[in-house]
Amino acid sequence: MHVLLVGGGGREHALAWKLAQSPLLRQLSTTHALPGVPTVVLPDGADPVAWSVDNGVDLVVIGPEAPLAAGLVDRLAAADIRAFGPTAAAAQLESSKAFAKAFLGAHGIPTGAAVVCDSAAAAKAAATGACVVKADGLAAGKGVFVVDSAAEAHAAIDSIFAGRFGGAGARVLVEERLHGPEVSVLALCDGTRAVPMLPCRDHKRRFEGGQGPNTGGMGAVCPPAGLSPGLVDEIQRTVLQPVVDGMAAAGTPLTGVLYAGLMLTPDGPKVLEFNVRFGDPECQPLMMMLDEDLLPLLVSAADGQLPRRPLRWHAGAAACVVMCAGGYPGTVEKGAVIEGAEPPPRDDRAVFLAGVRRDEAGRLRADGGRVLGVTARGPDLTAALAGAYAQVARIRLPGGDWRRDIGDSPVG
Repeated sequence: MHVLLVGGGGREHALAWKLAQSPLLRQLSTTHALPGVPTVVLPDGADPVAWSVDNGVDLVVIGPEAPLAAGLVDRLAAADIRAFGPTAAAAQLESSKAFAKAFLGAHGIPTGAAVVCDSAAAAKAAATGACVVKADGLAAGKGVFVVDSAAEAHAAIDSIFAGRFGGAGARVLVEERLHGPEVSVLALCDGTRAVPMLPCRDHKRRFEGGQGPNTGGMGAVCPPAGLSPGLVDEIQRTVLQPVVDGMAAAGTPLTGVLYAGLMLTPDGPKVLEFNVRFGDPECQPLMMMLDEDLLPLLVSAADGQLPRRPLRWHAGAAACVVMCAGGYPGTVEKGAVIEGAEPPPRDDRAVFLAGVRRDEAGRLRADGGRVLGVTARGPDLTAALAGAYAQVARIRLPGGDWRRDIGDSPVG
């Protein structure tokens, strides 16, 4: 098969790494250069739909959220090109937090209370103490503010309505602040069924102990320690399958990935957010844990024919530690030469390249905020974390940083 992979970050590097292992793959093409991955890269400015038609692409796999929200799957379907991902209508579960909240309420899926506000004044009236303030639209994982007071909430509200996130901040949600361990459960969806993957825990806050601003994700573990054996089945029954059923009933069937970010409250799992694609960095340990060919799973999801069995996973656990550039998640320092980030490939150790480029001399240079996703698998989570941090210690990223407590906390 000829597969086109859309996107150019650490998630896409992990997907390319896994897809390249498939005996069904004839050619892997990408919209962005992935240093260290041999692919055919689309010319600058090429339209992925027209290019897919002209070059005999059998499957388009879409990594990031923005092309999904913009309707790339709809355009591919109109051109009779198979795609792994949701239509723009189904992608509203991620592209509009207000849509997702209304959907959750309509279908009785557990979540925290929320008020949707079209003005700063209305949002400030709703934010009277500790709460969560969210920009309604896509904000690269940075549009969520978990605050302890009305003053903090009002400052976040002012920044959103002042244009910090552009059009994504035209509306604001003020949500009940839930308490408990966090977990993410992703599922492959084929329009009628959700097949869950292993649970993950993403660490979104920039600094140790869950401190500092939200980021796109500073690391992830899969599966987290201490989860009850029946938790994924409960989430499948109360969240994942009801979402797929509700979207199908609305005439907007969901295919691709459903990502449920959840809080394990004393009253049971409650939804914090939805994504409709692989998370980054959750994708990295998930791909390392998956013990079967990814490509036929993506094809069967796109075709509405997922296998009626659980997915197959390696025993043990995997962990990803994100190494970021100085200044992240603010203005970042670019251009630093990276050394030690391209070890020989193994099925249980990898450094997934995200915010990087290769210079004229062939050296890797930092070229973004989250630069590397250092990932390892082991017989248990302790061993996986030790393997990831051992790799981190061998990498030189001048001015870079990383969290030293990935996997240690039940929250981000």
